[in-house]
Amino acid sequence: MIGENTHACCCDHSEEALLKRIGELAAEYRGKEGSLIQVLHMAQGIYGYLPLEVQKVIADALDISLAEVSGVVTFYSFFSTQPRGEHTIRVCLGTVCYVRGGKKIVERLKELLDVEIGETTADRK
Repeated sequence: MIGENTHACCCDHSEEALLKRIGELAAEYRGKEGSLIQVLHMAQGIYGYLPLEVQKVIADALDISLAEVSGVVTFYSFFSTQPRGEHTIRVCLGTVCYVRGGKKIVERLKELLDVEIGETTADRK
Protein backbone atom coordinates (compact mmCIF):
# COMPACT_ATOMS: atom_id res chain seq x y z
CA MET A 1 0.00 0.00 0.00
CA ILE A 2 1.35 3.41 -0.88
CA GLY A 3 1.01 5.81 2.03
CA GLU A 4 1.14 9.57 2.13
CA ASN A 5 4.93 9.65 2.51
CA THR A 6 5.77 6.83 0.12
CA HIS A 7 6.41 7.40 -3.55
CA ALA A 8 6.27 4.69 -6.16
CA CYS A 9 9.13 3.96 -8.50
CA CYS A 10 9.28 6.32 -11.45
CA CYS A 11 10.64 3.41 -13.57
CA ASP A 12 12.83 5.66 -15.74
CA HIS A 13 16.23 5.29 -14.12
CA SER A 14 18.23 7.74 -16.24
CA GLU A 15 20.05 10.31 -14.14
CA GLU A 16 18.08 13.16 -15.69
CA ALA A 17 14.76 11.46 -14.97
CA LEU A 18 15.75 10.68 -11.39
CA LEU A 19 16.83 14.28 -10.74
CA LYS A 20 13.60 15.55 -12.27
CA ARG A 21 11.56 13.20 -10.07
CA ILE A 22 13.45 14.31 -6.97
CA GLY A 23 12.87 17.96 -7.86
CA GLU A 24 9.15 17.37 -8.35
CA LEU A 25 8.92 15.43 -5.11
CA ALA A 26 10.82 18.06 -3.13
CA ALA A 27 8.67 20.85 -4.59
CA GLU A 28 5.63 19.17 -3.01
CA TYR A 29 7.21 19.96 0.38
CA ARG A 30 8.19 23.59 -0.31
CA GLY A 31 7.20 25.79 2.61
CA LYS A 32 6.47 22.85 4.92
CA GLU A 33 8.45 23.37 8.11
CA GLY A 34 10.71 20.49 9.08
CA SER A 35 10.35 18.58 5.81
CA LEU A 36 14.00 18.59 4.73
CA ILE A 37 14.98 15.33 6.43
CA GLN A 38 11.94 13.58 5.01
CA VAL A 39 12.73 14.86 1.51
CA LEU A 40 16.36 13.78 1.86
CA HIS A 41 15.29 10.27 2.90
CA MET A 42 13.00 10.00 -0.11
CA ALA A 43 15.65 11.39 -2.46
CA GLN A 44 18.23 8.93 -1.17
CA GLY A 45 15.71 6.14 -1.69
CA ILE A 46 15.23 7.21 -5.30
CA TYR A 47 18.83 8.07 -6.24
CA GLY A 48 20.66 5.75 -3.86
CA TYR A 49 22.77 8.46 -2.25
CA LEU A 50 22.92 12.27 -2.05
CA PRO A 51 25.67 13.69 -4.26
CA LEU A 52 26.02 17.46 -4.67
CA GLU A 53 23.80 17.55 -7.79
CA VAL A 54 20.92 15.93 -5.87
CA GLN A 55 21.43 18.35 -2.98
CA LYS A 56 21.28 21.29 -5.42
CA VAL A 57 18.00 20.03 -6.90
CA ILE A 58 16.52 19.70 -3.41
CA ALA A 59 17.72 23.15 -2.32
CA ASP A 60 16.23 24.75 -5.43
CA ALA A 61 12.94 22.88 -5.12
CA LEU A 62 12.54 23.71 -1.42
CA ASP A 63 13.79 27.28 -1.94
CA ILE A 64 16.44 26.93 0.76
CA SER A 65 20.21 27.31 0.65
CA LEU A 66 22.50 24.55 -0.53
CA ALA A 67 24.46 25.10 2.69
CA GLU A 68 21.39 24.17 4.74
CA VAL A 69 20.82 21.00 2.73
CA SER A 70 24.50 20.01 2.82
CA GLY A 71 24.66 20.72 6.55
CA VAL A 72 21.86 18.27 7.26
CA VAL A 73 23.28 15.65 4.85
CA THR A 74 26.72 15.75 6.46
CA PHE A 75 25.41 15.91 10.04
CA TYR A 76 23.35 12.71 9.96
CA SER A 77 25.17 9.41 9.45
CA PHE A 78 22.20 7.79 7.72
CA PHE A 79 22.70 10.05 4.69
CA SER A 80 25.46 9.26 2.24
CA THR A 81 27.15 11.48 -0.32
CA GLN A 82 28.90 8.47 -1.84
CA PRO A 83 27.27 5.42 -3.44
CA ARG A 84 26.61 2.64 -0.95
CA GLY A 85 26.48 -1.01 -1.74
CA GLU A 86 23.40 -3.16 -1.70
CA HIS A 87 24.72 -4.91 1.41
CA THR A 88 26.35 -3.14 4.35
CA ILE A 89 28.86 -5.08 6.41
CA ARG A 90 29.27 -4.08 10.04
CA VAL A 91 31.85 -5.57 12.36
CA CYS A 92 31.88 -4.93 16.10
CA LEU A 93 35.15 -3.42 17.24
CA GLY A 94 34.23 -2.88 20.89
CA THR A 95 36.72 -4.12 23.47
CA VAL A 96 35.36 -7.67 23.75
CA CYS A 97 34.89 -8.01 19.98
CA TYR A 98 38.35 -6.61 19.32
CA VAL A 99 39.96 -9.05 21.76
CA ARG A 100 38.06 -11.95 20.16
CA GLY A 101 39.32 -11.13 16.65
CA GLY A 102 37.17 -8.29 15.34
CA LYS A 103 40.17 -6.52 13.81
CA LYS A 104 41.27 -9.72 12.02
CA ILE A 105 37.78 -10.07 10.55
CA VAL A 106 37.92 -6.49 9.27
CA GLU A 107 41.36 -7.02 7.73
CA ARG A 108 40.23 -10.23 6.01
CA LEU A 109 37.08 -8.58 4.62
CA LYS A 110 39.13 -5.66 3.29
CA GLU A 111 41.43 -8.15 1.56
CA LEU A 112 38.63 -10.30 0.12
CA LEU A 113 36.50 -7.39 -1.10
CA ASP A 114 39.41 -5.13 -2.11
CA VAL A 115 37.94 -2.10 -0.33
CA GLU A 116 38.82 0.05 2.65
CA ILE A 117 36.47 0.71 5.56
CA GLY A 118 33.57 2.86 4.38
CA GLU A 119 34.11 2.09 0.69
CA THR A 120 31.84 0.25 -1.72
CA THR A 121 32.83 -2.53 -4.09
CA ALA A 122 32.88 -1.68 -7.79
CA ASP A 123 29.70 -3.73 -8.40
CA ARG A 124 27.92 -1.84 -5.57
CA LYS A 125 26.98 -5.10 -3.90
